[in-house]
Amino acid sequence: MASSIVTGVPPSAKARRFDSLEQEAYLNLWRTYDRLRAEEDRLFDSVDLTAQQYNALRLLRGKHPASLPTLALAERLVSRAPDITRMLDKLEHRKLVRRERPAENRRVVEVRVTDAGLKLLQNLDEPVRRCHARQLGHLSQARLRQLVALLEDARRPHEPPGSSWAESH
Repeated sequence: MASSIVTGVPPSAKARRFDSLEQEAYLNLWRTYDRLRAEEDRLFDSVDLTAQQYNALRLLRGKHPASLPTLALAERLVSRAPDITRMLDKLEHRKLVRRERPAENRRVVEVRVTDAGLKLLQNLDEPVRRCHARQLGHLSQARLRQLVALLEDARRPHEPPGSSWAESH
């Protein structure tokens, strides 16, 4: 039977078929991500940011006033950034981050959030909290903790060695 993802036609409850329980779980994760991401996209589009750019700024704010090497920043992002240089170019063009090459090691590029980046993040703090409440606020605290634990369990064997995401957040 054709999947609704392929055909775009939602199957009836009885007709729903998956090749395996793993496939059903994965496709449910994918659909959930798509629906939750739509909420987030509306918010970040309003300030001309991507979710990934917001994530980078948020990580840099956590290190402020210190900086992070570009590669360390890339490793900590929620999702892979195949072109972190281009993403940082856009943030730097908007004066939200600043990059520097330390004199003692010119091969390393350090990134730090600017005052403008901090101000943007501060202005987004409450809208992001409201967005997360719209996304998942219908779940109880106990169900949210259970969901977090299940997602961590599902992801754990796929995290690269040393990943900060291999640890519980």
